Amino acid sequence: MPFTQKVLDIAASDVDQLAIVGAEERLTYAELVPDSQRACAAAAHLHAAQDQPPVPAPETEGIPVTAISLASAFHTARLIGGLAGFRTVTATIDPRWPLDHQVRLIAATGIGLVISDSPELAEALRTSGWTGTVVTLAEFRRLERDLPPAAPPTARAGAEPFLMLFSSGTTDNPKAFIKTRQQYRDNFAVSSAHLEPLPGVATLAPGPVSYSLTLYALVECLASGGSCHVADRFDPIAAGRRIQAEAITRVVAVPAAVQGLTDAARRDPQRFTTLDLVVTGGANLSAAIRSNFAEALPDARLISYYGAAEIGFIGDSRGGDGTLITIYDGIEVSIRGPEDPEGSTTAAADDSPAADQPSAELPDGELGTVWIRARACSYGYVAATTDARLVGPDGFATVHDQGRVIDGRLSLAGRAGDIVVTGGHTVSLPEVERAFETMPGLGEVCAVGLPSPQLGTVVALVIEGAPPPKAELLAHGRAHLAPQYVPRRWFSVLRLPRTVGGKVRRGATAELVHEDHGVTGVTGVTRL
Repeated sequence: MPFTQKVLDIAASDVDQLAIVGAEERLTYAELVPDSQRACAAAAHLHAAQDQPPVPAPETEGIPVTAISLASAFHTARLIGGLAGFRTVTATIDPRWPLDHQVRLIAATGIGLVISDSPELAEALRTSGWTGTVVTLAEFRRLERDLPPAAPPTARAGAEPFLMLFSSGTTDNPKAFIKTRQQYRDNFAVSSAHLEPLPGVATLAPGPVSYSLTLYALVECLASGGSCHVADRFDPIAAGRRIQAEAITRVVAVPAAVQGLTDAARRDPQRFTTLDLVVTGGANLSAAIRSNFAEALPDARLISYYGAAEIGFIGDSRGGDGTLITIYDGIEVSIRGPEDPEGSTTAAADDSPAADQPSAELPDGELGTVWIRARACSYGYVAATTDARLVGPDGFATVHDQGRVIDGRLSLAGRAGDIVVTGGHTVSLPEVERAFETMPGLGEVCAVGLPSPQLGTVVALVIEGAPPPKAELLAHGRAHLAPQYVPRRWFSVLRLPRTVGGKVRRGATAELVHEDHGVTGVTGVTRL
């Protein structure tokens, strides 16, 4: 892992430098080293005590897997940071995921130890026939106190598997993949050149550490010698207090948090005077969010990066409407196609031999599937969790994002499921949404495709909250969109369906307004 040697160096040279800071608990680098020895001793003891330990997935190369499924961001962070210097594979599982997803993942990947405070998960694992061990955080901490500490952590070989991550967990069956230590070192080389995780910098990264964005903020802080301030969830008022109290200069947060910071800064600007940089994942950040942020925090900068946990950092946008992404040096992009909305090529199904051949590269300006070649990319998904392909035979990988290259920069159009064909025209639903971001007084919107006997699919716009008159919506759409992009159906809902991280769920939104499900019988849904 890129940070083990850095932790050891700073622990020896600057005993007061903070490493991980929670709302009430904190560890310096000097304290993190013995803390990691105690964590390793407890985990090793629990793995060794098993009569029939689960067999870890082959992709782990036989290294035991320890999963952390805790609501506490501080303890999740300290265990990830601590176990990094030892021969173990660590996984983070969001305790808010559906219970059956958690059980399926744990069993399929051969996780041997789960640290969780959920009685429901413990019972479900016991009744599933899984032979591993579940302990609460209190039980694990008791072992940390009582057992002799392990030997000090060491910098490990780059090829060694370190982290097991998951592609999803809210609406789809999650796919597991492994990150080696070298892949994280390569990823840190990219982010440290562009996203400013500088030595000594205090970074606030609120939210579950199971989010890849929060997890990587922890990694890059420890790898650079900075301090990572974590929080169990994002609360804009609490964030403002911590920014002021801890002199935090950098925030790494999900896009939904940017508007919260903006609102908090408008109410109490003095709390945000130290803030210099906000880094958020997910490109195509709303133009309204960007302009509001610039107005409320004129001395702070905003970077929205594009990346995928499986692949790594790819590029970022910093100005204008944020729709054009500058690709980082060393990252190669290829637009290929076409793909259908389910994510398989039209030339061959994903499970056919021809699907292993790269699709034709498209010229600039044409919409297709985004393929990336990056040194930080994982080798593939854990086979026990999916048969999906990540990396093609030429070394390019895709998570089925759709986009086009314009003047050397990348414009994203969403995932394969965000693309619909209506009347023979290919339409990007996120591009429809972006056109309405500039309409005054309009709440958050979600564009969906609905079945049509005449056109196959029609574009519908679903508006959260009280909508403007339909005539105004239609006029705005015609003024800002090509004819085939203009929505043909319009709905309002009290609240759009969201993931646990606050992201709008397009599929659930489409189900909510689907005519076959009787819109008139759904509370809070109105057709305009």
